[in-house]
Amino acid sequence: MTLFVRIPPRILAMIGLVLAVLLLTPAARAEQGWTGDWHGTLAIPGGELRLLLTISQSDDGALAAELESLDQAPGQKIPVSPIAIADGRLTFSIPAIGARYEGHWQPDRQIFSGTFSQGGGLPLDFARGAGESRPVIEGLDGAWRGVVNRNGVDLRLIVRIATGPGGTIAAFDAPDMMAMGLPVTGLTREGRDVAFTVPASGASFQGILSGDGARIAGTWRLPGYPDTALAFARDAAPTGPRARPQLPQPPFPYRTEEARFDNPRAPGVTLAGTLTVPEGEGPFPAAILISGSGPQDRDETVFGHKPFAVLADHLTRAGIAVLRYDDRGAGQSTGSHAGATSADFATDADAAFSWLADRPEIDARGVGFVGHSEGGLIGPLAALDNDRVAFLVLMAGPGTDTATLMESQRRAIGVSVGMSAADLDRSEPIQRRYFAIAAGDLDETAAVAALEAALTGDALAGAGIPAAQRDGMVQRMRDPWFRFFARHDPASVLARMRMPVLAINGALDRQVPAAENLAGIRAATTGNPDVTIVELPGLNHMFQTARTGGIGEYADIEETMAPGAMETITDWINARFPAGGH
Repeated sequence: MTLFVRIPPRILAMIGLVLAVLLLTPAARAEQGWTGDWHGTLAIPGGELRLLLTISQSDDGALAAELESLDQAPGQKIPVSPIAIADGRLTFSIPAIGARYEGHWQPDRQIFSGTFSQGGGLPLDFARGAGESRPVIEGLDGAWRGVVNRNGVDLRLIVRIATGPGGTIAAFDAPDMMAMGLPVTGLTREGRDVAFTVPASGASFQGILSGDGARIAGTWRLPGYPDTALAFARDAAPTGPRARPQLPQPPFPYRTEEARFDNPRAPGVTLAGTLTVPEGEGPFPAAILISGSGPQDRDETVFGHKPFAVLADHLTRAGIAVLRYDDRGAGQSTGSHAGATSADFATDADAAFSWLADRPEIDARGVGFVGHSEGGLIGPLAALDNDRVAFLVLMAGPGTDTATLMESQRRAIGVSVGMSAADLDRSEPIQRRYFAIAAGDLDETAAVAALEAALTGDALAGAGIPAAQRDGMVQRMRDPWFRFFARHDPASVLARMRMPVLAINGALDRQVPAAENLAGIRAATTGNPDVTIVELPGLNHMFQTARTGGIGEYADIEETMAPGAMETITDWINARFPAGGH
């Protein structure tokens, strides 16, 4: 989890903020003087993100607002909803990424001082005005693409430069490592000499712009690695969205209904989703889809793919009703994703079960959970206290303890991005210490202190971990979700499951490696007479047909989910729970 471009996903998903598109919903009455521009700086490990919050007021006095990430996507204004200012307290939410902000007015400093929360909390203050502009650098706007080779593996690097009213900004992508929108600092041009730094990785580049302005050739420097010759070429034209041919399109041969239900065990959490029901005579078996880590919408949208929409369409066409829902705090669901653990998400799944199972068109004896990745951990947790759960489908669900899982993931992904065995070996001790602290019995204060003592400059340097990542590692130790995840043993829960269980993994999965996790599930469920375990050749963690299984392929592959994976699930459910009851 500390490869140089890996970003703590539940703390720093703000990097994906510019991808969110939300409905703008006025939600509060304005107090005089709050409208206009407010600027703030979000300090993330290895860099800073300047944010611009623009608050407006309608004729009826209701507030609305838009947020702009000036260092990632200048000019792209994202509606936030709801927003409220009352009694000196500013609150707003960004449901699509499960983020929220709460700040309190400091009259002596004339700022809102508060916390931006998304998995963990980061301090963020907003002051009046648009903030200071950055210098304008002429002649570099565009997307610049290059490739570095590490141990025989080509890694794509992209620098996106744009000039607007706030000056010239740059952001860095390493798509083969799923790093997007990393802040770039120190961008300069003196004549034809160009330079910049990526603080999150400690990397820097110095090069010379070609006479025609189409190429920058120079040297890429990354601590711990030899300097590398690198040339960036400017895109001739913007690229359009990638094709996603499996995305279901109406008209559908089944009924679709919007769902909305409360979680009685979590006040303030109302979950919104979509129910699809086959046409014809029921009652029908039903699958409740549970998403993986981080705030996800009901379709588990990622890189333009909508895996749960594709899977729901396939299952429903095959006679299985499907309920998929936005995670708490994401999409149209209320509540906060920040601070919640897998156990909390399990109560959301049980609330979905209660809403669905007693509907007349649903076979109450044939309702189960289908969980992907962390969802394969959440489903069994939800079933612990619900003996009505008829089946479990674990799609790349973990079958080992967290320390083993994360070490296997680190090595599998590391190899795919060109890290050597020596590089991986030297960081293993600090990684093991990290998870030992997280999984231990220390309270938050003591755990953070123990980690800070372990993460010395020498220790980080010896492990090949950029010093800029230290703050993020410490911040993650404060995340209740991470502490629960580190302590949780999936096998102990799986051993208590007595309903039919299907566990599938792609053989090329580098996030939840198939062999050891399927073996762990098999060992944990030996007392269950109906367990089916399937390793699917050629598929990655997203169950796409892949070349290597590398995480950078997810966005490049047009296929959202391999038909064979969906057929495996469909056939298994229908063999046990045919439409029309038992």
